[in-house]
Amino acid sequence: MLRIGIIGSNFITETFIDAARQVDGLQLAAHYSRSAERGAEFADKHGIPYRFTDLEEMAASRELDAVYIASPNSLHAEQAVLFMKRGKHVLCEKPIASNSRELREMIAASREHGVLLLEAMKSTFLPNFAAIRDNLGRLGEVRQYFASFCQYSSRYDRYKAGEVLNAFKPELSNGSLMDIGVYCLYPLVALFGKPQTVQASAVMLDTGVDGRGSLLLGYPGMEALIAHSKISDSSLPAEIQGEQGVMRIERISQPASVRLQLRGGQEEDLSRPQAANTMQYEIEAFVRLIAEGRTESDINTFELSLAVMEVMDEARRQIGLVFPADRA
Repeated sequence: MLRIGIIGSNFITETFIDAARQVDGLQLAAHYSRSAERGAEFADKHGIPYRFTDLEEMAASRELDAVYIASPNSLHAEQAVLFMKRGKHVLCEKPIASNSRELREMIAASREHGVLLLEAMKSTFLPNFAAIRDNLGRLGEVRQYFASFCQYSSRYDRYKAGEVLNAFKPELSNGSLMDIGVYCLYPLVALFGKPQTVQASAVMLDTGVDGRGSLLLGYPGMEALIAHSKISDSSLPAEIQGEQGVMRIERISQPASVRLQLRGGQEEDLSRPQAANTMQYEIEAFVRLIAEGRTESDINTFELSLAVMEVMDEARRQIGLVFPADRA
């Protein structure tokens, strides 16, 4: 039984707990909160036995074997390295770090201490992503990838009213690209590798983070266009366009359906059955990899995570989005 601790008390941790309860071989053992009162309330709600307000104490505890990190982006690297140095496996929310320098330090810690480090980008573990990968060759020569994730933030109205919440704070390594644009970029790099060229644009907010933006990414004989936004909505599907047809993907962040339209043929539904809570697949992979003694995923590899982070580093350089973590 793998005993896992949780850092974070937000909506994503609630979703994680719901998914974790569907996974065999995993026990929710511990929870961290800066506030003892809020932490106790959260742990009581979910039946988590061990509670911590000190991360050093939690990392040293013999009551857990692994940790799920869902803290602000800027804290991911420091917290992950702390736990890996104590021999704990780490499942870290996306984006896994603030920049590629931090990620390289995390990878080095994983290798030095012989523990698993896995970026919790769930989309690449889903059955529908396997359907995309398995059928990609039917498109012939791929010429265009388009993905859009534009979701008006529930916190943006409060931002416009003068209240700056975490989602729009550069000191927490946030912004549209980091928080939701990565959902469009990660599948692209997983399928086609790191692009040769990067062109980025953005609408910058007064706090210094990007409210929306776009990426034009170049490959030999192919281009990728990504649109992301926290200040406007879109319901456009993603498309992968090839010389022999087009593949349409509903909800690139967690592919809900996959359809293939070959030239001159009938539309084909490639969708596969998926669990309602799509975080289940990454958790199952995490448990399996630890049981196998692995320190790196064969799906969300270090190479993949690092390539995605390097593209985001370059995009941020072009739009002038600087985090305090970049100056460390």
